Amino acid sequence: MEQRLANCWRLTVNEKKFIESALLSEIRVDGRGPLDYRKLNIKFGRDDGSAEVQLGETRVMCFVSGQLVQPYRDRPNEGTFSIFTEFSPMADPSFEPGRPGESAVELGRIIDRGLRESRAIDTESLCILSAKLVWAIRVDIHILDNVGNLVDAANIAALASLMTFRRPECSLGGDDGQQVVVHPPEVREPLPLIIHHLPIAVTFGFFSNENLVVLDPTYHEEAVMTGRVTATLNANGDVCSIQKPGGQGVSQRVIMHCLKLAHVKAGDITAKIKDAVEKRNTERALQKIKRHSSSVAVDVYGTTARLAPKQNQSYADKDGSHLAPLKLKDEANFMECEATSSEEVQNNKKDESSKNFIGGPSSWDPYSECVNSDLLKSSLASRGQSTPSKRKDSSRKTKPEEPAQEIKADSEPIDDPALTAGQSNEGKTLNDAVKPKNKRKKKASSNNGN
Repeated sequence: MEQRLANCWRLTVNEKKFIESALLSEIRVDGRGPLDYRKLNIKFGRDDGSAEVQLGETRVMCFVSGQLVQPYRDRPNEGTFSIFTEFSPMADPSFEPGRPGESAVELGRIIDRGLRESRAIDTESLCILSAKLVWAIRVDIHILDNVGNLVDAANIAALASLMTFRRPECSLGGDDGQQVVVHPPEVREPLPLIIHHLPIAVTFGFFSNENLVVLDPTYHEEAVMTGRVTATLNANGDVCSIQKPGGQGVSQRVIMHCLKLAHVKAGDITAKIKDAVEKRNTERALQKIKRHSSSVAVDVYGTTARLAPKQNQSYADKDGSHLAPLKLKDEANFMECEATSSEEVQNNKKDESSKNFIGGPSSWDPYSECVNSDLLKSSLASRGQSTPSKRKDSSRKTKPEEPAQEIKADSEPIDDPALTAGQSNEGKTLNDAVKPKNKRKKKASSNNGN
């Protein structure tokens, strides 16, 4: 059944001749030039390490995962890196389910060779405990739609996924310091992979004559071309790997020309990947800030309350008028707390003074400095009077303060002499109540004369 469907996708002789004649006229079936690249679109999934790349109509999805395993004996301080591909019959009727075919194995080896031979990923940073535990990075590539040039699309998807992948942070603990502790993302921020450079795969197709070179061949062009070369380079122009499957031979001059073209195209694709990853990291940081800000608790009047949603705060945030009542409330609470604390301190001081009082002069009496407490006690004892007892609790109660009466400025003057005398007596101080010595002498002389 699968073989019958695969035969349906084979091109006829007339279609092949039409494609070759159009290429000789430097015209391609989809309207591009011989060295034009299809539109590249990179999307990222919700989880870290997932990406979807669309090159024209070719779609590839990639996932990256990590696992702690035991390293190889010959490399005890290096982590492992592996790539697995899955060709679904939904992407192309020529793909068969089950074990990966030759095309799937070849695709995985091309991408793996470009990353491994160039040492783009720092595998030594994946070591947790030498000769015991290292991180094993697994890259799963899924073909969603095959419309040609799967190598370039899968390579870009693998690089984008590796750049957004985050592995949990590990630390050593225990009594002997050999116990590995894996911290969850809520406790410690996951760590990204150390990638030195981005090896970009660029595929060229050759037709009948080696002088006819096409960049980024489509599905129909792959069925007609007689040879293919995949050059993997980075933005600096360093050649990471070259893959030349079977077919028509290619001269050295054509290979050097393809490498120059691949260098320019690798720089453009690297810039697109970095821009997409930077936008993804920015969105991830904003989501993290929003998630943390929504869970922040604010202490209001001794209770814990969450922040109100943005819909309720939108009206108050327009003119900033909500800041004034909050500030007034904070100041009022602070003044109330300060007043209550000062009242408590004063009450405590009064209680201590009442407990320590044994009949001597009080601290507020202005004449206490001239009175001897011992003489006072002896005189009271000779008279048979006991020392004053402690104040009753009822005396501590103070009368509630009456509300102050407002005094109008335009009120009429008071002519009552009794009221004026009472007001004048209320205005006198303690010094006015004490009569000076000269007034006493004058009064005594006047009494003697009479």
